[in-house]
Amino acid sequence: MVYTICIGSNEHRRENLALARKRLTEMFTGIRFAKEEDTEPLACHRPEMFSNQVARFASDSLPCEVTRCLKAIEREAGRQLADKQQEIVRLDIDLLMCDSEVYKPEDLRRAYIVRGLEELK
Repeated sequence: MVYTICIGSNEHRRENLALARKRLTEMFTGIRFAKEEDTEPLACHRPEMFSNQVARFASDSLPCEVTRCLKAIEREAGRQLADKQQEIVRLDIDLLMCDSEVYKPEDLRRAYIVRGLEELK
């Protein structure tokens, strides 16, 4: 199965995306990353910029297993439920697609994700 994910952070952005890339590379051999992009916050009042990156990898793991791995990396970066109220996103790793099954259709229309997908073709 081919997985497409998006990584994002608005708190210690560079460090948290670097951690995500390191862990993802350890877990999923052959993962490829599009260029990291800085973006304006979309649904936040907090003015801090986001860093975002799209990645793609192949794995025999089931989507629920992949999601469990992604959430573990988020927790390692210090993501906590209490941060949500303050609009702090230490690390967010979303599963966008598995093969042709789309999990986040609205995200696939975002310009930085479209550019990342194009880069990973």
